[in-house]
Amino acid sequence: MEATAQRLRLHLVTWNVGTAQPPGEVDALLGLGASEPPVDLYAIGLQEVNSRILSFLSDLAFEDPWTASLTAALAPLGYVRVSSIRMQGILLLLFAKQTHLPFIRGVRSQFTRTGLHGYWGNKGGVSIRLSLYGHSVCFLNCHLPAHQENAKQRLDDFEHILEMQHFEEKKFPSALDHELLFWFGDLNFRIEDYGLHFIRESISSSRFNLLWEKDQLNMARKKMFFLQEFLEGPLKFKPTYKFDLHSDEYDTSEKKRKPAWTDRILWRVKCLPCSELKGVPREGGVSLSLGSYTSHMDYNISDHKPVTGTFELKVHPLQTEPLVVLCPVGTWSAEQDATVSYVTTPEFASSAWDWIGLYRVSFRHMNDYVMYVWVQDNEISSEDRTKQVYLGAEGLPKAGGEFLLGYYSNALRSLVGLSQPVQVQPSLKSAEQQVGWTGTSSTERLPCERPPCDF
Repeated sequence: MEATAQRLRLHLVTWNVGTAQPPGEVDALLGLGASEPPVDLYAIGLQEVNSRILSFLSDLAFEDPWTASLTAALAPLGYVRVSSIRMQGILLLLFAKQTHLPFIRGVRSQFTRTGLHGYWGNKGGVSIRLSLYGHSVCFLNCHLPAHQENAKQRLDDFEHILEMQHFEEKKFPSALDHELLFWFGDLNFRIEDYGLHFIRESISSSRFNLLWEKDQLNMARKKMFFLQEFLEGPLKFKPTYKFDLHSDEYDTSEKKRKPAWTDRILWRVKCLPCSELKGVPREGGVSLSLGSYTSHMDYNISDHKPVTGTFELKVHPLQTEPLVVLCPVGTWSAEQDATVSYVTTPEFASSAWDWIGLYRVSFRHMNDYVMYVWVQDNEISSEDRTKQVYLGAEGLPKAGGEFLLGYYSNALRSLVGLSQPVQVQPSLKSAEQQVGWTGTSSTERLPCERPPCDF
């Protein structure tokens, strides 16, 4: 019996932040508090995140300020950071609602340098690919060469990035093999032919269609076949570059750079049949419709304005059951070892590197566990596809509380099973002292050389 079609809401962000620190408020950027239905998946692509040597070394040891700020905004609302990848100043973050985590599998990331003939990562592309309810999706965040005269170099670099992005997936080895590919970032395309005054006057009078005709990317899409497969919403917002800092005024410096739509979001649905053009997906396929495509002029910490796109993704789920179902055995107390029972599907292949983590209900990412155990090291019984593992009392939170159990698959790089809330009774000593426990910080871990998953 075919699964009922599911509608997922996606929110994409691209912003060249110009080495600035995050603003105090990101709600508008993320569409929080809006009247629309909640977002299911966020993909956030940033460029020119501060990568000066001291800042970059600090970010290697700790979360960079942008990742920390965006995670802090989304985690309390039930979003988990599924994956992230950074290449110098180019950063890509992927967040999903907790309920979707068991159906996000095969997560992989990749990067391609194009700066200094491929030796430097200030320009290039970073990507994250995944299987979403059995459908392949890829997000590609690019920062392409600057300056008016480098349109051909931008196109050459994009083709190079597509050719060099290879994933450890037999069915989807490259970005173009995926059913759905998003291409976004500071693509740096400019407006041809027109002078500064004509461009500014056209912007003032909202005659964007005149400028759209001479947009380098739009012109290239009419001529180059592989670009014709990429779609983009209408540019009904002002060009997003270049602004004076902390201002809504276009460049007033001596250079007086011409405004341009450098910051873009495009997408490609593979093998788009005629029926899908009308928003009707082929059997078992996907369809995508654009909800909004706009800039956010209120943010002025950079010479670029951020651009966001919201989409409705309609999929016929090919995966409807989690690969692993977990549940606690008996009543849990912080004073005693606890037992977890889990059942796997016939097609799931476990690994010695798989682990089960105990998470706070509003956990932020895969490594934001209270404790974890390796499934094979702590196994106490195994019968067919039903197994049990124990969690040592020494790692359980003494103050007790409500938690979740998650099964992390090393092969799929994702949580393939997530339990219902688990209640842990506090220890007697903790109860007597009436100590309120709110969970460990991200740096409080069981002694180990490295966290079990690296994303």
